[in-house]
Amino acid sequence: MPAAERGREVRQRLLSAAVELIPERGWPAVSTRVLAERAGVTPSVVHYHYSSLPALLNEAVVGVMRQMLAELDGFLDAASTPAEAVDLMLASVNQYSGTDPLSLLFIEAYLAATRDPQLREEIATVVDGFRERFGRWLDEHGVPEPAETAAVLVASIDGLLLHRGLGTRPNPEAVNAVLRRLLP
Repeated sequence: MPAAERGREVRQRLLSAAVELIPERGWPAVSTRVLAERAGVTPSVVHYHYSSLPALLNEAVVGVMRQMLAELDGFLDAASTPAEAVDLMLASVNQYSGTDPLSLLFIEAYLAATRDPQLREEIATVVDGFRERFGRWLDEHGVPEPAETAAVLVASIDGLLLHRGLGTRPNPEAVNAVLRRLLP
């Protein structure tokens, strides 16, 4: 296997290990040693591929967030009306318990972003990008104040996911009805 390909494979193992460890242990408990052990490499390899452990953790979580929001883009492609898009997005929320690994990854990332300006900026860029795409989609579908509506809907869906981590689960039908009222 060529060196470049081996390097990509090692980086992917490191990112995958980070995505597993953050929800298992919590962001602050992921050390270079623990991460290297999970990825099957030596700690020096971590620093060979990444300037720092926070840089690796940030890249891992932001990559997963991009993937998740790409799935929401797919819902927009599949929906023919704004109400249908909201239905699909809310249905996707229902597959997460708040204590599953992906929910915990996002909760940990949001918390870490309160202390890490670089992570905060990276997450904001990803979220803003989706919100802008969603706003354009809403505009194309005749929704008044599409950018503002997109901001409220995205924040609501994000909040619902974060609240799941607290064990709160409002009635999905009632939430759906409230969010649909934002749409024509």
